[in-house]
Amino acid sequence: MNSSLKHIHPLAWTIIVGTIFGRTATSMSIPFLSIYLIRSMGATPAQTGMVVAVSSLIGVFASFYGGYISDIIGRKKVLYIAIFGWVLVFAGFAYAHQIWMFFIMNALNGLCRATFEPTSRALLADITPKESKLLVFNLRYAAINMGVVVGPLLGLRVGVSNSNSVFLIAAIVYACYSLGLVIQFSRYREIGLAAGGKEQRIGLTGALKATSGNRTFMLVLAGMIFCLLGYGHFDSTLTQYMELSPQIEEGVTWFSYLISLNAIVVLTLQYPLVRFASRFAPALPIIAGNLFIAISLVMFGMFHSLPLLMICVVIFTIGEVLVFTSTDVLVDRIADPELRGAYFGMFGFNNLGAVLAPLLGGFLLDGLGVASSQLIFLILGLTTACGIPFLFTAHRSLSRLEQKRVSQEGVSF
Repeated sequence: MNSSLKHIHPLAWTIIVGTIFGRTATSMSIPFLSIYLIRSMGATPAQTGMVVAVSSLIGVFASFYGGYISDIIGRKKVLYIAIFGWVLVFAGFAYAHQIWMFFIMNALNGLCRATFEPTSRALLADITPKESKLLVFNLRYAAINMGVVVGPLLGLRVGVSNSNSVFLIAAIVYACYSLGLVIQFSRYREIGLAAGGKEQRIGLTGALKATSGNRTFMLVLAGMIFCLLGYGHFDSTLTQYMELSPQIEEGVTWFSYLISLNAIVVLTLQYPLVRFASRFAPALPIIAGNLFIAISLVMFGMFHSLPLLMICVVIFTIGEVLVFTSTDVLVDRIADPELRGAYFGMFGFNNLGAVLAPLLGGFLLDGLGVASSQLIFLILGLTTACGIPFLFTAHRSLSRLEQKRVSQEGVSF
């Protein structure tokens, strides 16, 4: 482990550490946006669902272009545009006083995330040796959850459900993160620049055809859309349900505890689960994770006490870890090196599931009412499990490709 850590580039450490503070700032505010809109702005569940969903909707359409353009103009320029844009977005949240303003700000938030996330992951893949990539991507995932442990508790402390001043704190944090990137890129001027050669000759259409023509990749992407559909209900549908349900008196406080528990379980179980999952073919842990998330969603609609809801979160989190810990490495293995950013960007189309989650949940809550929680969460669990056939087909496709590769190597030998 220590020897592997020595191979991690200082710029990669900047992104990992910056992720901790960035996710802390984000989780202080964005997970509570639904509650803030309902409680302080008088928004309906359907309106709230649309505001929350627009961030992921923008991400669906912008992620591919954000990753692709980083192949063309360089990772550094794209990261600068995205992170300085985030500073302005969170400042805008702080001064928004109409629902449509929150809609615009969250759309821009999705645009920044859709460009920053695939580009930063592509940069990590660029500057990390092959033998250290699994470690780096999992350190980044752990950094995300370290931020999520602290963020919701700080948000509850500040009172984000009744005050938007916490968005200013997030703006300041991202300003510091951007300063750290500027300093590191100034030290390593050769990193993050536009590379010459093949990627400059591949147009946007060609990159889109190259990525969408990879059958195995597209099957994994389709399965991940349903995984994100289930995962997205945690920050959207469950939040609204806990705020609106008469059987849950302290919904905001309980939800803060559940978010932090989610992150703590990730940090506790990530390493043993990753070691266990590494014994199996790549798609199998994702299939198991999808099933865990689907089961936990059904259970959320059945229980109304904090201890039982915490058990649901543990099951949900096991599924989350199984799904997300290996996806970045899997995409990196599938991607052509000269189109790595485009592949990571195309993978952002899995956010279609996150778009549908608050919309589906919001309309079910409006149409059936919180009293029908068991039926609502049963529907959510079943729709999440629809990803399993796609992932299983991807698993079979990967197995055939590996067998073909082995046989070809044997003939060549």
